[in-house]
Amino acid sequence: MDIIQYLLQIIQYLYQQNCWYLNFICKYIPLKQWAHDDSHSPKYQKFKTDELPLIRNYNQDWIWKDLIDYYLARYGKTIKTINRKSERDLDQAVTCPRCGAPHHYLYLNNGKGGQLLCKVCDTRFQPLKDRYTNPLNLRCPHCGGALSHKKSRKFFRIHKCINTRCPYYVRNLCKVDKEHLEEAYGKNKYKLHYIYREFTVDFFKMDLNSLPKNASSLKFTKNNAHIMSLCLTLHVNLQLSLRKTAQAMFDLYGIKISHQQVANYARTAAIVVKPFVDNYQYEKSSVQVADETYVKVRGIKGYVWFIMDVVSRSIIGYQVSDNRGVGPCIMAMRMAFKGLKKLPEKFRFIADGYSAYPLAAQQFFRELGSDFLFEITQVIGLSNDDEVSTEFRPYKQMVERLNRTFKSTYRVSCGYDNFDGANYNVSLWVAYYNFLRPHKHASYKVLNSVEMLNNAENMPGKWQLLIFLGQQTIMNLEKENPCA
Repeated sequence: MDIIQYLLQIIQYLYQQNCWYLNFICKYIPLKQWAHDDSHSPKYQKFKTDELPLIRNYNQDWIWKDLIDYYLARYGKTIKTINRKSERDLDQAVTCPRCGAPHHYLYLNNGKGGQLLCKVCDTRFQPLKDRYTNPLNLRCPHCGGALSHKKSRKFFRIHKCINTRCPYYVRNLCKVDKEHLEEAYGKNKYKLHYIYREFTVDFFKMDLNSLPKNASSLKFTKNNAHIMSLCLTLHVNLQLSLRKTAQAMFDLYGIKISHQQVANYARTAAIVVKPFVDNYQYEKSSVQVADETYVKVRGIKGYVWFIMDVVSRSIIGYQVSDNRGVGPCIMAMRMAFKGLKKLPEKFRFIADGYSAYPLAAQQFFRELGSDFLFEITQVIGLSNDDEVSTEFRPYKQMVERLNRTFKSTYRVSCGYDNFDGANYNVSLWVAYYNFLRPHKHASYKVLNSVEMLNNAENMPGKWQLLIFLGQQTIMNLEKENPCA
């Protein structure tokens, strides 16, 4: 027999044996789990954050006369008025809250219980407990049941799914120890039901005179603060354009909203949040790095200046300008140096070879004296041709990486309409980058931890609290400068 053919048969036989051993191990020998057993314990369920609820929109433009004509044309069915066999107490002023049908088309659905049934649109309702007055209703994402309001706190309301047949509740109930189920109130030791915290911070009653004329009001007529925070989450966090954000709101939640309304929400939120972001007491080290990048405003080139703290990686200075002169560079540096009476020891400011930075440093020494005397460490070019570039190239790459992160959110806008809009958009993105975005180098935590924001369990709630903090900052600034 040929030796090569014999070796191929041996290899094939060993391969079949290995496959048999692997199947045997998978079936009869359980492998050790990588995850800790405590992570699956129901005792740790209270530390987990539930997903966002479903939003049912009851605000539908139905007219009972149009529905009657539609049924007649589509199905050949004529909807007649109700012939009541007995006289019962039914207020003639009661109409269907969904289609507006008069009392002639309303059944007494459960006798003295008070529930009515509309014969036109098949809607069940109670005149004294009308759920259609609030067009938006929160629903459990697991069973679709309506959430029940349980508690009210300072910044939020707690909603709970009380459906005992909810899959989420049944699945968690199976994990509970049987001895605790036999105890009185033993189930209260666990978090079994779906819970959602709706943040209802009262930041709507802002004086319109304090906002620019091109900003919308925070007094909502059709939507509410939760819808605004959802739009900010989709537009800023998930980097969706205005039109895609409006489409996502309709596809996910059935909420019809225009892209212009999303733009108004973003502009107003940026105006309110910007004072808090600009006046926040950042932890500033002795090394800062700066760079500028390009944007398009009505097809014309604009510039965005960023100054980053090397240790905290926070954006401590930014500016949007239509030119690349010294003025915008000074404005960005003033924002970065805010709160400092003098520069730290061994302070180092790292930038590229652009001449605006040394000129700006010279102006700081001229206006503020020797306490703000510093030199610019310039990292020139893309290759390390000198010792300075070789030593400080990693710092320059930090701000270049920041520019690429910003450009990923800027591309979806395809440029800005005006410089005010560009400034608002950049301010909103800086707020997200400094306070809401998890960063890899910070162990997937935010750069600047705020106690109030840490208590929020989801991103829409964090946006609402961030707007509330911005409102408080505006009020404090008005108290400090009443004549401003």
